[in-house]
Amino acid sequence: MSNGQVLSLRYRSARWFGGTRKWIAWTIGRHPLLAGLSGMLAATVMAALTFVALYNSREDEFRHAMDNSRNLVAIISRDLARNVALYDMSLRGVASDAERPETWTLSPYLRQRVLFDRGLGSPISGDAYVLDAQGRVKASKSGNTYPGLSFADRDYFAVQQNNPSVGLYISHPYPSQVRGGALAVGLSRRIHTAQGAFDGIALVSIRIEYFEHLLDNIDLGPNGGGFIVLDNGTLLASRPPARRGIGSNYAGTANFAGIANHPSGSFVSDGSLDGVSRLYTYAHVPGTPLIVGIAPAVEDVLTDWRKRNMLAGAMTVLFGGAYVIVAWLFAFALRDKVRAEAELQRIAETDALTGLSNRRAFDQRLGQEWLRSQREQTPLSLLFIDIDHFKRLNDTYGHATGDEVLAEVAARIMSGTRRAVDVAARYGGEEFAVVLPNTSLDGAVKVAETIRERIEAAGLANKDTERGHVTISVGCASCMPPGGGSAPALLAAADTQLYAAKAAGRNRVAWQPGAE
Repeated sequence: MSNGQVLSLRYRSARWFGGTRKWIAWTIGRHPLLAGLSGMLAATVMAALTFVALYNSREDEFRHAMDNSRNLVAIISRDLARNVALYDMSLRGVASDAERPETWTLSPYLRQRVLFDRGLGSPISGDAYVLDAQGRVKASKSGNTYPGLSFADRDYFAVQQNNPSVGLYISHPYPSQVRGGALAVGLSRRIHTAQGAFDGIALVSIRIEYFEHLLDNIDLGPNGGGFIVLDNGTLLASRPPARRGIGSNYAGTANFAGIANHPSGSFVSDGSLDGVSRLYTYAHVPGTPLIVGIAPAVEDVLTDWRKRNMLAGAMTVLFGGAYVIVAWLFAFALRDKVRAEAELQRIAETDALTGLSNRRAFDQRLGQEWLRSQREQTPLSLLFIDIDHFKRLNDTYGHATGDEVLAEVAARIMSGTRRAVDVAARYGGEEFAVVLPNTSLDGAVKVAETIRERIEAAGLANKDTERGHVTISVGCASCMPPGGGSAPALLAAADTQLYAAKAAGRNRVAWQPGAE
């Protein structure tokens, strides 16, 4: 290689490195946070694999805990669904037999055998009953009729009485009058007369201990929990025992709405109920209003994980932190400089009185939206707005009031254009313009009417006019940029329609029918 070739290679290399340095300086100057991010990159790359491994192992712990919880929820749900289905089948039979007049002609012994010989003697249940239309016991599996007692005030009776189509109803927990106040839940079905009127209910009571026993047989961990609730938030059982007790309602708690509205799921609670954050897994029991949830404590789930990974995480943070701090100090200095420049740019593009975009910014955005509509083949609409008789308002009330009116009109124009892509601007004096990307003529007219109505509803006084308050006229134009034309032509079309609105009497929206 000759000396000339060596010099040429050195020259090209020097130029390349010099250009690269200039490009890096220009990029960081425009995006100062890149300096901090670049400084973080080296530390992040070194730490990434460590933290990914730690996070993945943490997620594995959660997935394992959720899998276990789902299995437990499924077991409890199957037990509940099976027993409810069995009791429902028995109650259907009781209700069907109770509706037959011949059942009540039998002797008490035979009647009891006919009505209740359907597996209603499970240890989890209390007594089974037929109640008449007044809530009195007409027959029971135990043979007791409890003279003088009426259960018409119970929800399991009132719901069936008032709703012929409710089907199987599972009640709120109640203190049993026949078991010394022990809590129970009632399952009931409606009994009809031959004419379809209410004639009482078939009822079986379920001891609350049954629900508690389902949770007692599960290892929930030192701080874990579980619950069985109705879909209206009424608690039937919980472990550990709820402070508000069985029968309390949790529908107003932060997480219950999500539980009630989804058939199953998992989430991590914030511990607002008892100060313990838990990993909840829940499911609705099919065919019933019951919801089962299992919630191991996050602390219990992650205990072993924390012991294994705390040291590795601490060392990664310690060694990477010092380098990152230096990089961000430099980035913050650049950020302050760029923010000052951005604020100056914002001021240059904003109308100081109304806070809307100014004419310069509007023209720029209109051109950009025109090009976008050409690329995407979507309609582009434009509104041209003028405050009616604004000169009279200034002459009557003074320019200070006129400025206040301009600001209020601008605010109501902004409130009528809610999409982020819509552009509202003060075009000049009392004139405003709105660009509506991807909006047809019909949609633009609706937006224009909304703006006009809002400004008229403001009731801003302008007494020397026909209506006595501030109104606007709006010209509306729409086109398909791929079909030709230009942004200035669209603006001119909207301006033409604005003059048409004024000529037609003001306080109205004008558009060219068929224009699109």
